[in-house]
Amino acid sequence: MKNIFTNSIIGLAIIAMLVASCTKSEVVRLYKAPHFPGVDFGDSTNIYGTIKGTLKVGRTYNMTGNVIVNKGDTLWLQNGVHVNVKGEFGFYIFGAMVSLGTKSNPNTITMDAAVRTDNTSQNPLTDQALLGTWCGISCDTGCTLLVLKWTHVQFAGAFHKSPPSIPNVANNAKSYPILFQNPNGYFIMEDSWLYGSADDAIRTYGGKIHVMRNTFEKCGQTGGEGLNMKVGTVGNVAFNVFMGIATNGPKASNKGVGSIQTNVAIYNNTIINSGYRRSSTGRGGSINYEEGAKGYSYNDLIVNCKYGFRVVPNPPADTFNLTYGNHYYYGDSLSVVNQFYPTSYTTHPQLTDFPLYTSYLPSNYTEGAIYNAPSLLSANNPMFVHFPLPMFDFKVESFVGTYDFHLQASSPAIGKGSTAFSPINNGVIVNPRYGADEITLPGADMGAYQSNGKGNQH
Repeated sequence: MKNIFTNSIIGLAIIAMLVASCTKSEVVRLYKAPHFPGVDFGDSTNIYGTIKGTLKVGRTYNMTGNVIVNKGDTLWLQNGVHVNVKGEFGFYIFGAMVSLGTKSNPNTITMDAAVRTDNTSQNPLTDQALLGTWCGISCDTGCTLLVLKWTHVQFAGAFHKSPPSIPNVANNAKSYPILFQNPNGYFIMEDSWLYGSADDAIRTYGGKIHVMRNTFEKCGQTGGEGLNMKVGTVGNVAFNVFMGIATNGPKASNKGVGSIQTNVAIYNNTIINSGYRRSSTGRGGSINYEEGAKGYSYNDLIVNCKYGFRVVPNPPADTFNLTYGNHYYYGDSLSVVNQFYPTSYTTHPQLTDFPLYTSYLPSNYTEGAIYNAPSLLSANNPMFVHFPLPMFDFKVESFVGTYDFHLQASSPAIGKGSTAFSPINNGVIVNPRYGADEITLPGADMGAYQSNGKGNQH
């Protein structure tokens, strides 16, 4: 089989492109780490075993066993690639994996013949999306790069069967649709879709992350976050839609052992109907910072979630290095509006939040105290283009379907955001293959969709 990058002129052009957009240290880190794909698969339609190379434009591949990408190798999915997983198999990445779908020709990795059953009466214990049917993409601590652009990842989260030796991947244990765990590696997920998971949809144990403009649906059967970021995770989570997540949308924690502190900027996300499949008291919610994590969170639109933005006191988040504000809350039950500032937590009300806390909290309110705010029931409708509010079955409405979470022109959520901060600079560069397509700056409108056309593109 033929090496794709034997032409030295092409190689020099690529190096020049990287040099133009990177510092010297970034060129070394990003150019050397993900070896270019060495071979393609010819006309083969089955993938399994230890492989490297290119899945070609517009082709369908059957995954008939575990796929392993060795250290120093790269698996590259061009656009329009469809991978049908034929059993409880997974991708196990020791090197690098790059999936480059496009808006007009996205990639899909899904369980063969799996069918979405999106209805509010579906029992979570029998919903195929929440059971997990294949084992997702699991990256080793040496994985240098995982890039997913315009890529559907669906129905993952099955129990691992005969996995290779990777930390936090055990036989007969639940998988995550995406697991990344190299504190010095790069995980980039843009403009993609993650549908269904048995536990966390994404789990990171470290990494320079860039998670922007994605859509998460039906994540976690009886527990699990949309994005669970643990020790050593540094980066940005912005302009995402989290719909019907079992626990939180994004959660930041410094739990674990490592020399890098979790430091995450969470901004301009839309989080809806989340927190209700996690029945434990004090669990479930919208956004969580806990156990030594630092960072900042602004401009998030939180609708009918079990809890509002939550700062956990035990083990405590790094509150000396945690700032937040400009959160927009809406609720259709007293249990929801009375947890905009969650009971027993240390979230401090902010004057930039909407609705203004002085309009409903008692004058003697202290952080974490119980309050009662019936005046907020179904008040301050954010006015989505197509999503019925009030909604009284919000605990079971967990899928996006045909809903449209853009804001109408007269929405009170327009212009309520802050743009007086910048994304965290963690070394992620703008690069069409090995970096971000765009590091989207904070938006002036609440949530993932902006009236100027920026933000989420779904």
